[in-house]
Amino acid sequence: MMNHVSRRDLLKTGALAAAALPFAELFGLEAIATAQTAAADPWRGLKIGVATYTFREWPLEETIKGLQRAGMKYISIKNVKNHIDLSHTPEERKARAKMFRDAGMVPLSVGNVGMKNDEAEMRRAFEFARDVGVPTMVCAPNGTISDLNQWVQQLDPLVKEFDIKVAIHNHGPEDKNFPSPYDVMKIAEKYDKRIGLCIDVGHTARAGVDPAESIIKCKERLYDVHLKDISALGNRNTPIEGGRGILNLKAILAALIKIKYQALAGYEYEKDGKDPLAGLTETLGYTKGLLAGLR
Repeated sequence: MMNHVSRRDLLKTGALAAAALPFAELFGLEAIATAQTAAADPWRGLKIGVATYTFREWPLEETIKGLQRAGMKYISIKNVKNHIDLSHTPEERKARAKMFRDAGMVPLSVGNVGMKNDEAEMRRAFEFARDVGVPTMVCAPNGTISDLNQWVQQLDPLVKEFDIKVAIHNHGPEDKNFPSPYDVMKIAEKYDKRIGLCIDVGHTARAGVDPAESIIKCKERLYDVHLKDISALGNRNTPIEGGRGILNLKAILAALIKIKYQALAGYEYEKDGKDPLAGLTETLGYTKGLLAGLR
């Protein structure tokens, strides 16, 4: 049986090679090799997925169907009541998370979870992440915090107790706490290695920072990425389909590949809250094209 399979596979490989030969002269062997690699793994080793905030206005069952139609495996679950929320009991959280897993999805994070400078509230957030069963919680201060060092300091014993990473989310120039990834890194690097960043590429660009450059510079503590495109810079968030905006998504993806990033790179498609599927799938298709063109 093994000999038969090996011979069949050998013949198949030979046939594919022979079929490619006429095109080698026209396109070049390197181009053919790149196309074959893209066909085998269109995401180039990255865990490209979706932040379910994209489907924030959809009920849970419809969200799962939408993610399946988009062909998504990896997700970050936003804590909204119609998906999974802190208001649900531990049993409800586990049951709802199981619905995603039963549909073939892998939840890699939750959030963005807003937290005040309050140990009890932070603990509830960690319990939520534990019940959902994810390795990472994307989080940010809830409101302006006067002492950010104290806020992060309170996270330190909790990441150790729960063994859950926190990825602090930056929110652009209007964010008085963490406008850019560098503002997060400046404080996070003082504490346990499990305290790190979620780089939101849109908010990062609006804060005047190159998203691709920040990915490389913050790679040691980069635990989640929110991918998106925006139509303009400034103090107002202007989401748009990937490829129609101003962000250099190709450079961002190349940076993720360069650092061998293995956590979630999830599209947070914020436009069209009532009907996001068309824009999301357009964005994902554009991303596959960009990745296929990278060498």
